[in-house]
Amino acid sequence: MTEAEYEYVGDELSLFINATNWKKYWSGRVRPYVKGRVLDVGAGLGASFDYLSDRADSWTCLEPDAALCAQLEQRLVRNATPPRVLCGALESVNADERFETILYIDVLEHIEHDKAQLEQAVRHLEPGGSLIVLSPAMPSLFSPFDRSVGHFRRYTQGSLRALTPSKLRLRDSFFLDGVGVLASLFARLAKRDAPTASQIEVWDKTIVPVSRFTDLLTSRLFGRTIIAVWTKD
Repeated sequence: MTEAEYEYVGDELSLFINATNWKKYWSGRVRPYVKGRVLDVGAGLGASFDYLSDRADSWTCLEPDAALCAQLEQRLVRNATPPRVLCGALESVNADERFETILYIDVLEHIEHDKAQLEQAVRHLEPGGSLIVLSPAMPSLFSPFDRSVGHFRRYTQGSLRALTPSKLRLRDSFFLDGVGVLASLFARLAKRDAPTASQIEVWDKTIVPVSRFTDLLTSRLFGRTIIAVWTKD
């Protein structure tokens, strides 16, 4: 998929940009694995950079949508150490360029051939580096909203494990936002096509803080979001 062929169909990036409790929560859980030169695949509006750039020596935002690239550059240019913004897909990264961390944050579910995508990404991963994926979990929660924003799937631990690229080993896998599962089930039963800004605010301010505590008991069992971390030996 090239930049010219891709135009992001969803609008949830702008809806979720102010979900600060959620972003602090998930970024805190992956923070120990982020280091060195970082490649942020499908960077969107740069939320991962906002919360994790202090862990990096350098940061590259890779984004295939030209309009989002322009927003990224405009939004982050005032940062003291702005990231490099590369407009395109993985093919746009120099073949010999390597990174110590590669992120797919709410991205892999948008890619039809997900296993092939990760195999391609690993060619840019340094030995000892980490590949981190965060995606929506539980296929039973797949909704009209997932479809409307271009999701091909939601993941289980088994389906993510099956994507393990060659030369990598799965270091960790867990769910987040167990209480959020109830909110997703309610939205599905109510046949809501998409959350509103006010609903996201309520979820972020009331449900996410509760999940931070309950996930201590349930993160290996279920949740609205799943994270997997692979390392290259």
